[in-house]
Amino acid sequence: MDSLAPRAWKHYRSHPLDQILTDLNSGVQTRSKLKIFCAFYAFLSNIEPKNVYKALVDSNWISAMQEELHQFERNKVWHLVPKPKDRTIVSTKWVFRNKLDEQGIVTRNKARLVVQGYNQEEGIDYEETFAPVARIEAIRVLIAFAAHMEFKLYQMDVKSAFFNGYLKEVYVMQPPGFENNELSNHVFKLNKALYGLK
Repeated sequence: MDSLAPRAWKHYRSHPLDQILTDLNSGVQTRSKLKIFCAFYAFLSNIEPKNVYKALVDSNWISAMQEELHQFERNKVWHLVPKPKDRTIVSTKWVFRNKLDEQGIVTRNKARLVVQGYNQEEGIDYEETFAPVARIEAIRVLIAFAAHMEFKLYQMDVKSAFFNGYLKEVYVMQPPGFENNELSNHVFKLNKALYGLK
């Protein structure tokens, strides 16, 4: 019976230092500091480009796009094939985002190649739609069980986790700005899922 009794909560007079995520010397950020910070960083070159042609003039964004394409190669997301005549070819688009730290400073540039899946037609290009992610109810049950059993939970991010789903035949255009001039009549056949597909 004692094992079913609720456990007493542990109280700490001072918070353990290993659980503090931010720098202790960074201080408190007030509204006046935030105003100065925003005024200063609003005019730096950390603006997200709206299209690929603006991104191709900045070496940081070029390396971010190359990193995304290297992820595709490592995960064997696609391969180049001659353009089929009887298939819909879905276009691709680059989406650019700045990753920020807790102070709002840009830590890295993130370029993501997405498929413009709104061109796909149900019954022809795909049969059913779903997202390969965990439901929030399942996550809540896991957290509640871990809290009850006093387990430690660790959070992690799997780079390009979305690519682990397998597909039927889907063809996409070569990424803008990275077209192969020698094989301009070729397209990529997807082996795994890509952002934007239906």
